[in-house]
Amino acid sequence: MIRTLWVGFNSFIATVPLATMSVIGGLFGVRSEFHTWVSRTWARWILWASGVTVRVEGIENVVLDEAQVIVSNHVSWFDVFALSAYLPKRYRFIAKIELARIPLFGPAWIAAGHIAIDRSDHAAALQSMDRAGEAIRTDHSSIVIFPEGTRSDSGTLLPFKKGGFMVALRTGVDIVPCAVVGSRAILPKGAWRVRSGEITIRFGSPISTVGLSELHRDELMQRVRGEIVAMLEQPAHSTR
Repeated sequence: MIRTLWVGFNSFIATVPLATMSVIGGLFGVRSEFHTWVSRTWARWILWASGVTVRVEGIENVVLDEAQVIVSNHVSWFDVFALSAYLPKRYRFIAKIELARIPLFGPAWIAAGHIAIDRSDHAAALQSMDRAGEAIRTDHSSIVIFPEGTRSDSGTLLPFKKGGFMVALRTGVDIVPCAVVGSRAILPKGAWRVRSGEITIRFGSPISTVGLSELHRDELMQRVRGEIVAMLEQPAHSTR
């Protein structure tokens, strides 16, 4: 209980000034590197307050000067914190539009360049995905997508949605499979008590989409899913 209260307190005092800085930076056209620094600082602050350490495997698969689509499993809010804190390059998350409606956090999230998807409007969602693809091709950044669409209750991968794969196919950029292990023990879906622990992030080898069309979408989804399942089943053994 004490840890959870401590995390809540730190989340508040981290979010208010950093989100305000992000919003103001967006109004004045501050460079994207600033927003990445804000997001990374915010995430590391929360991880520190939670007593959570993070190990990263396969970081060489995240190419700093190339656009990539990072596709990850999702079982906890701490997936977001861990990836935000330890992705070594400019990144944008794609998530449901409800996040953009959270007071202060939402405007800061949008100002930082993250992409809000309105799932109730298919045409608008496709346009948002296309904008995301164009953005990463322009600045050689990455987008992070949780293809399950929501956090898994059990930790087992849910069925994948196609949006992130369409971005990769339309832009011709590589997909990097990603597995986040250990975050469910810290804060599973539906829980409120935060526990300390260790998270392992595994980045798999990039999967090229060059020469593929939308006709290959399902095959590509199954391949990426298989890579993520294999990484989830590996024992943790790397160093940070």
